[in-house]
Amino acid sequence: MFKHLVLKISTGVVIGAAALTVHAANITGAGASFPYPVYAKWADQYKQATGNQVNYQSIGSGGGQQQIIAKTVDFGASDDPMKGDALEKNGLFQFPAVIGGTVAVVNVDGIKAGQLKLSGAVLADIFLGKVTKWDDAAIKALNPGVALPGKAIIVVHRADGSGTTFGWTNYLSKVSPAWKSQVGEGKAVKWPTGQGGKGNEGVAAYVRQLKNSIGYVEYAYAKQNNLSWTQLENKDGKFVQPTQAAFAAAAANADWKSAPGMGVVLTDEPGAQSWPVTSATFILVHKVQDKPAAAKEVLAFFDWAFKNGGKSAAALDYVPLPEAVTSQITALWKTQIKGADGSAIWK
Repeated sequence: MFKHLVLKISTGVVIGAAALTVHAANITGAGASFPYPVYAKWADQYKQATGNQVNYQSIGSGGGQQQIIAKTVDFGASDDPMKGDALEKNGLFQFPAVIGGTVAVVNVDGIKAGQLKLSGAVLADIFLGKVTKWDDAAIKALNPGVALPGKAIIVVHRADGSGTTFGWTNYLSKVSPAWKSQVGEGKAVKWPTGQGGKGNEGVAAYVRQLKNSIGYVEYAYAKQNNLSWTQLENKDGKFVQPTQAAFAAAAANADWKSAPGMGVVLTDEPGAQSWPVTSATFILVHKVQDKPAAAKEVLAFFDWAFKNGGKSAAALDYVPLPEAVTSQITALWKTQIKGADGSAIWK
């Protein structure tokens, strides 16, 4: 169920702030499935604009972190931001690439996209296995007038180490003391109930196939698979729909300098319009590069995406990073990412 995008490097290309003399090479990356739709779109547009290509595997955030640490890829991708001590230990530089939202998706006869309302507490109880039928009183109380079947709820979760799972369980831990004490947060947790799918792709496929199921996926996967997402009650007590504006509202007050590696967590943010399960997705590269030419191409791709990929990201309901943030990121590239001889990779 993994997806792949392929970008092929050509020769003698000048991109962004860096003049690059590039020899034929394959640039490899792996990790989060959360941003795969926008990375795929960027890759296609980047190839058309420059002729360059990179190979990215959607294997989950845990796999992305493992592969960049092992230096088997040129960049890793993770929705679960690495902590400062882990970045330091492994000699990694981390930066956000784009912002999106995770949604609950359901397959219940008669329930349309955006119709069903859920609170964080009820959602946690469903994933804890405490609320087991769709016509449970707790769900009915939030949805007066909605016909709900007396069918058992089938829970679908991620089977792999996943940054989407980190964001989801981080959110549930904030809104449910029972979830926090019994399960907690992480890229992988011991699920009280349900069955697992690999990647956002796998969860979307299971929910699409299984009647009376519920799962969680990045919003673009819900739209691509014609899944019925739910409204969620946010921290201000407002029921909101997942939209680019709602994701942007949650990220509006993000203090990117407050966490090592700009690893800001954006779940359960205040604001009447804020979507409760919003998150940034991150890129990981080594600070000291054994392959400086490949590192230049990785940075060139994301520099191009920052400058040219905003409209396509928005079309997929992601939120592009503000220019003030991307300028901060590219400035750090110049000082933080170096070749083995100590010379700057990005100039």
